[in-house]
Amino acid sequence: MEQRDHGSWPIEILDGNLLLKPLRMRDKPAWEEVRARNRDWLDPWEATRPIIHGRPDSQLALPSYFSMVRQYAREAKALRSISLGLWSLESGRPVFIGQITLGGIVFGAMRAAHIGYWIDQKYAGRGLTTRAVNAITEYGFSELDLHRIEINLRPENVASEKVAQKAGYIFEGTRIRYLHINGDWRDHLTYFKENPQIK
Repeated sequence: MEQRDHGSWPIEILDGNLLLKPLRMRDKPAWEEVRARNRDWLDPWEATRPIIHGRPDSQLALPSYFSMVRQYAREAKALRSISLGLWSLESGRPVFIGQITLGGIVFGAMRAAHIGYWIDQKYAGRGLTTRAVNAITEYGFSELDLHRIEINLRPENVASEKVAQKAGYIFEGTRIRYLHINGDWRDHLTYFKENPQIK
């Protein structure tokens, strides 16, 4: 695995025929095509905003693609969240296939983060998501010196659970009504991994 542009933003991580790099404005058509084609595949696992009475901001529409990319860049430069597109290089040219995020980055006494991911159904089951999780975990541990990284997933999401297990994450327990997913508060299984270099 090779990290490009060591220590600066934007970062790129290359793992054989899998490239992790930030989304750019010009990637909008590819991102929108993959998201539209995978809507039914992804909807059960998508984060949603709960309606909170008296909070009009809770009912705002999701940001545009361009706002999303700008937000990703701001969060990454501030080391709060690092969102990267997944690109397959199998065909000799980069093909957008999904996303992975190392989010909720906290330093100080905790030094922790969590990982979220999704992949185009056409590329599922090939081990690419597991490779992406391994790559961003290694980045979090070796470049950010994080102590702990979590993956929180729905109990019904067997494929995502297999990714966590294959990446060496350890089951810790269940968080009741942990995140608002697909229109309601949902239980999540928590898997974690600790940085072996930090005692």
